[in-house]
Amino acid sequence: MREAFRRLLAWLNRLTTTQLAVGIAVLSALALTGSLFVTSTAVRMDQREKAALAALADYGTMAEKLSAEASFTRENISAGDAAYLSAWLTAFQSGPGRVQDARTLEETCRTGRGGAGVRFIRAPVGKPAGLSELEAIRGERSPRLGDDVYIVRLAQGVLCPSRPVEVVVVRRSVGALDIAVGRVVDASGDAWGWAVAAVIGAGVLMVAIGLIAATFARRRLTNAVVQVSLALDRAAVGDFSLRAPQTALAPELTELTGHVNLTLDRLEELLSWLRDSADQLAHDFRTPLARASARLDRLAETATSAKARALIEEARADLAGINRAMTDAMALRDGEAWSFEPVRLDTLAMQAAELYQPLAEERGIEIRVVAVPVSVLGVRSLLQRAVTNLVDNAVKFSPDGGVVTLQVDLRDDRPVLAVVDQGPGFAAARAKAGNDGRESHGMGLAFVRAILKRHGASMTIDDAAPGAVVTAQFSR
Repeated sequence: MREAFRRLLAWLNRLTTTQLAVGIAVLSALALTGSLFVTSTAVRMDQREKAALAALADYGTMAEKLSAEASFTRENISAGDAAYLSAWLTAFQSGPGRVQDARTLEETCRTGRGGAGVRFIRAPVGKPAGLSELEAIRGERSPRLGDDVYIVRLAQGVLCPSRPVEVVVVRRSVGALDIAVGRVVDASGDAWGWAVAAVIGAGVLMVAIGLIAATFARRRLTNAVVQVSLALDRAAVGDFSLRAPQTALAPELTELTGHVNLTLDRLEELLSWLRDSADQLAHDFRTPLARASARLDRLAETATSAKARALIEEARADLAGINRAMTDAMALRDGEAWSFEPVRLDTLAMQAAELYQPLAEERGIEIRVVAVPVSVLGVRSLLQRAVTNLVDNAVKFSPDGGVVTLQVDLRDDRPVLAVVDQGPGFAAARAKAGNDGRESHGMGLAFVRAILKRHGASMTIDDAAPGAVVTAQFSR
């Protein structure tokens, strides 16, 4: 039982708000229908009981009249007595002795309302009198209504030409006479029909209200989630100016949006601190680097040997590399030109190949581009820096006469850019470290990884045997 209850809860948790609301409305409509059925059964039983009481009263009146008229037994009854009984029954049926609340047969057949009395008498001799179907159609015995009480359903044309009727019949004997006395059961009538229509209308209205409420709730929740997602998406690209509405759209999400806004506030505070720290570090580094460059310039003026001048040029190149790395890092930190637009990866690959082709030709390296038109949404300048950094690394580590291949295509409907070289490659441990984001190959790959992460992409490094494959895979 407990396991079944857990499964039921798990199933309910998988339902959407719309499905739950519609389910509740349908169950309510079913409950109304069930109550209507129960009420209908109770009303029908009450109508039968009233008809049974009237039929028993009719029987008592007939028995009393017959006992007063004569005492009929099987030994003394004659054909003349049977004819007398037939005439007497006709007179009783329509005469002043009829129960006062009974309706005429014509009225019952015309309106469908019950109350008309029907009777039948059979004597041992002669022809029977009255409605013979009361004897021929046995019907369903109903001990709940009384002894010798039956529910008889008469088809259309038997009693009423235009409608079927239900009759409660009391079958008993008075001396030698077999008597069947019945009353037509009152139909539900117009009031009951209106009640049925009202219940059905209420059920339809409840389902409609459930659908409308579910649609409204779903739209409200969807709008609130969209606002939260928009705030998170803006924060993902470094814009913390937008916050999720806490109560305006969906009170159900007030606690969630409050936590989201607190998290965004904390992230904005931390990023502000990181920016301030980066600014301070940049200031602290740029001054010594500028001094080192100035001293190298003065040293170059006094250097006389070729070896000294070569060392000075190497030092200048190192300082330029450090400056370039700092500039790239600061550009990424500042979110330079954070304007997302469709960017063609194949075009970036062709431009990077053209940029590094002269440098590659000096060492006999061939740069190949195998690309299909593929677009991603991103910042053109940052993606261009990422691609050129990958090509720069590939050319740098490729052997003379090697081949660097740039591949752009779709894999599982996701844009992919891969740079393949024929260099020394990466050992398994270093490749694993690179995939985990802990590579120690300088600022180049770390900068590329940071840019790709800003664009919702991932970077993997694999062994090309020989060489390495650096793959950037974007989201759809």
